[in-house]
Formats: sequence, C-alpha cells, structure tokens
Amino acid sequence: MQKPLNFKELSPEEMLAASSEFQQAISRRRSVRSFSDRPVDRTIIENAICSAGSAPSGANKQPWHFAVVESIETKQLIRKAAEAEEHDFYNGRAPKAWLDDLKVFETDENKPFLEIAPYLIAVFLQRNTIDDEGTKHKNYYMPESVGIATGMLITALHMSGLATLTHTPSPMKFLNEILGRPSNEKPFMLIVAGYPTEGVTVPDIERKPFDEIASFF
Repeated sequence: MQKPLNFKELSPEEMLAASSEFQQAISRRRSVRSFSDRPVDRTIIENAICSAGSAPSGANKQPWHFAVVESIETKQLIRKAAEAEEHDFYNGRAPKAWLDDLKVFETDENKPFLEIAPYLIAVFLQRNTIDDEGTKHKNYYMPESVGIATGMLITALHMSGLATLTHTPSPMKFLNEILGRPSNEKPFMLIVAGYPTEGVTVPDIERKPFDEIASFF
C-alpha cells in the first residue's frame, strides 16, 4: 500500500537560507565532558528520540532501541561499570598511539558526567527482531541503520539546545545487564545529554577543510 509523500518544497532562495542556517547551527556542536545537573524537560528527550526513530533503515526494520536513564541510582551503576572498563583501557588495553591521540582531549578513566548529567541514552542495536510469539526475524544493515539514527538523535538534541557526548566504553555488555535489555540487542553507544557547566571549555581542534572531505564528479 502506498500513500502520498509529505514533502514540503522550498524556493531556491529558501533552500539556500535553510541550508546555511542549519550548517551554521550544527557547526557549533561540540562534545563536552562537563555537565550541569540542571533538569531538562523529558519531552525534549522524547521528541529527539522520535526524530531518531524516523531514520531510514534496511527494509524498514528499525533495528534500534533507546534506553533512557534518569535514575541517579542507575546512573551510578553505569558509571561504576564504565569506569572499570575505562581503567583497563587506559592502563594496558589501549595501544600507546591511541592514548597519544587522546591527549588533546584530556580524558582518563574517571567519568563523573555519567551520574551528573540529567539523561543518559543507551542506544542498542537489535541483531534480530523477536515477535510476540517468540519468532526471530532477520534485520538488515543494522550498523548503518543504527548509526544514522544515532546521528539524527545527536543532531536533534543539539538543535534543541542541549550538549551531548558520545561515550563508548568497550565492552559495553554491562548495559544489557543494568538496563535489562535482551541478548539480541547489542549496546551501540551511550549518549550523555544535558546542559554544559557554566564556563566549560573544549579542546581547540580544527575540522578538515571541505576539499578533504568531499569530491564532486
């Protein structure tokens, strides 16, 4: 069954203005590691997740689940488990070259933001879908689909006025255990969301120039 496309066409002038405005707004997005505990209206998080859920996916299987953590007790459990993995990473698991590349970000195994920020959003990749009868159904292009949805989530949070951080302690199986997610789901990323602390700074890094990230043929 088909239905009409809900498409809003803009004039060439409106298109240029919209693309420029969006580019300027999204270019201000930076990952931060110092969050305020100021509360954030849950509806903002729900709207961002709905935006992420509109992402394209292989055969429209929508192989994602977004587990939102508000409870301070659950945040503390996640921080404890994540810091245990990060300790191993910074003290032997990561090669020296990787640690050298991270120096500019001044990161270490301590992750206080995991319990300070008002929201943690654990993104899970569903390897397959299990229906109400317990039958497994194959999903397609899961990493690509969940990656697109996660990017849209981060963008939606930024455009809503929130700061974010992508956090990926490895391995992340502890998220299944703490959040009670089934074995067919794989932790994909942990998104930290909230207001940045007042006066927070970020590393002075540069983006690659346009001619290094794009080609026209």
